[in-house]
Amino acid sequence: MPDYRRNRVPGGTYFFTVNLLERSRSTLVTHVDALREAVRKVRAHRPFHIDAWVVLPDHMHAVWTLPPDDSDYPARWKAIKIAFAKTLPKTEELSAVRAARGERGIWQRRFW
Repeated sequence: MPDYRRNRVPGGTYFFTVNLLERSRSTLVTHVDALREAVRKVRAHRPFHIDAWVVLPDHMHAVWTLPPDDSDYPARWKAIKIAFAKTLPKTEELSAVRAARGERGIWQRRFW
């Protein structure tokens, strides 16, 4: 596995790619209003500027700029993923690991 390090700079601008676990699904565009609402709710509590955002059927790309005193983008992504997942019915199959951790089978764990 490569030695990948995430750079955290307060007030920084970041590019992300976030994928669904099952890339054959079109969950993001089917439920784009729920995704928008999840982002709106997170931004109300943990502000960030959206420089660009592209939603595709199975993944999305985003460019954010965080406030000058903040570099905690992982907490924002976690909150967006949770808020979005709560709007979807629990129809996905879970692996034993995800079930044990109380996770949904919607998202890939990491973002790039």
